[in-house]
Amino acid sequence: MDSLTAQIIVTVLAGLAYIVGLTGIVVPVLPGTITIAIATLIWAIVIGGWPAWIVFAIVLVLSAIGMTTSYVLTGRKLHAAEVPMWPIYVGIAAGIVGFFVIPLLGLPIGFVLGLCISEAVRQKDLSKGLGSAWIAVKALGVGIMIEFSLAMLSTIVFAIGVVVHFVTA
Repeated sequence: MDSLTAQIIVTVLAGLAYIVGLTGIVVPVLPGTITIAIATLIWAIVIGGWPAWIVFAIVLVLSAIGMTTSYVLTGRKLHAAEVPMWPIYVGIAAGIVGFFVIPLLGLPIGFVLGLCISEAVRQKDLSKGLGSAWIAVKALGVGIMIEFSLAMLSTIVFAIGVVVHFVTA
């Protein structure tokens, strides 16, 4: 296999990894931003040259900002609302179970139900539990939107890098 064929194969695989990564940000069962960063690193190693490494550096910075911002903002909102992490973990576990019970829709349904029930049990009041669960869902949604937006920027940077590489190669 010649070098150009290997570069094309790795580029296509990296593009597929981007799809998995973007999906993983929204569907927490799959790895998200980490997949994008690792795929870009492997692509940069195989492709070589300064444009590929610049793309990797930009994607790495965007990935770090996206993950950090998502976790920090979500954590602050949950902390301000006095929602501990264990109901979130119960929600994630219920979402995973729901994913297998009801394909596709089971993940969000299971997450929300698990979160609501665990918050109602923790607060010993259904209405308070539903209120804090709603705050948690909104906080997680904002975090996901920020991380997804920065991952989309990474995707654009990667696409530009691919075009630059193959046009100048």
